[in-house]
Amino acid sequence: MGRGLRVGTPVLLLLLLGALGWYASYATTVLVWELRKLLPWLLAAALAALLGGAPTLARLLTRRRGGRGPVGGSAVLGWLGVAVGLGLGALGLVYGEYLQDRAYATTMRVVTDPVPELTPRAPYVVGEAQAAPNLGDVTGEISDVSYLPDSDRFAVLVERRGWLTGYEVGLVQEVPLGGNSRAQQRCRFDESASARIGGWFTHNLGRKIAAERRGARFSEEDAYVHCQGDTPVVVVPLKRQTGILVVAERPAGVALYDGTTGKVTVTDATTEVPGPSYPISLAARQREGTAAVGGFADWWFERSGWDASEDGANEGNESEFTLRYRDGSARSGYVTPLTPQGEASSVVAVSVVPTRHAGTGLAPLTVHRLSPTWSSPQALAALIKAEYRDVCCWNDDQVFEVVPTGGTTWTATLGSEQSIRYRVEGRGQINGREATCLKNADGTLVRCAYAAPGSPEERELQRREQEKQQDRPADGGTGPVDLTRYTDEQLAELNRRLADEVNRRLKER
Repeated sequence: MGRGLRVGTPVLLLLLLGALGWYASYATTVLVWELRKLLPWLLAAALAALLGGAPTLARLLTRRRGGRGPVGGSAVLGWLGVAVGLGLGALGLVYGEYLQDRAYATTMRVVTDPVPELTPRAPYVVGEAQAAPNLGDVTGEISDVSYLPDSDRFAVLVERRGWLTGYEVGLVQEVPLGGNSRAQQRCRFDESASARIGGWFTHNLGRKIAAERRGARFSEEDAYVHCQGDTPVVVVPLKRQTGILVVAERPAGVALYDGTTGKVTVTDATTEVPGPSYPISLAARQREGTAAVGGFADWWFERSGWDASEDGANEGNESEFTLRYRDGSARSGYVTPLTPQGEASSVVAVSVVPTRHAGTGLAPLTVHRLSPTWSSPQALAALIKAEYRDVCCWNDDQVFEVVPTGGTTWTATLGSEQSIRYRVEGRGQINGREATCLKNADGTLVRCAYAAPGSPEERELQRREQEKQQDRPADGGTGPVDLTRYTDEQLAELNRRLADEVNRRLKER
């Protein structure tokens, strides 16, 4: 028994050390990330303990030297030190939050230039709703739906059922605003590629990524799938931590998970990825950091910066709209309508962060101030329902996302989750009212409740009116006549002439 114990103990220790080394790359990464986040709290507690324990320590040292310290006075000083320590710690935590927002806002630039022209797309909730009907015989569960601006497609990632399993299939489908095209591509994961985000033990994709790049982590919302031929590839934008007392995140390359071989590749060539390579969660954090555009007092009393518009009209996708630029440059950005902090709900600015960014620093954040400003998305939705009540909103039809599309324009889509029928394009408040025009889903102008002066819609309506005038007969003999312009005497004369003509034709028969 003793010999077996002596032999078995080292073997057991080796196995434990091996298991620890195997798990270390992932476990230590998680541990270090969480401890760095808790460091300001730990320092605050240490400061309170130090100040509170200083009188007691002084009294103990005095007694060691043969003296006597006032016990009651030490207790009072101790409690006072604890209170001061907690106060300083709380102040440090609050000021640290302000400094953290400042760290994310270092690349922010506020301009009065118009928002770049952007291409409207199908609403995110529509792309999500149309994923399930097109999966066919797939038995798994949808875990992620993302928009790929490069190809104007929605990508759907489906998990295989079971505990120790990975993904089942990737679906990339077109959800057009106009037309009936439903182009789609499905690529299946091999069962040997059995890792997924949040999986168990060896089936955890985060563990595989940590083995390739220690210290890097990611947010689940940043990952998406695309089909490289018949091979599904899961793209995971990575992040790293910087700073000690003020801890912030920065991009750290991209991990690519091959759905056929199960191999993970980490690359810093982020511009070559066929889709967004900059983490959308990091873009959102940068946008939140705009609250620190002013001083500490302005940040504390919420007198500076902007918030994402969250009045319910864009429910399901309120910020970081992934939109393509209209200039044909293949660029795209995370675009968010912004409202002032406080009770105001009008949209006064639009933030833009590129979806691709080279290097390991923060991508530039540009805040475009709007002039004129817009009403809130909820108010715009109510306006659309009032001005176009004949097309909205019946049965399951509704107003979907109200998103910026460049310059001073916004676009809202109308229809159901399975069929987009119309879009409403508008411009900010012109002469005290919103200029809106109803168009078919493909962009063909139908009519305008109020066309903005000098806008393309106004010119199109004027052109149509001129064509109508040209189509009318020059002599006015057979064309339609506006009878409301006739006086009573003229109408009587017209009626007499009409009766005479009818009688003449009857006699000729």
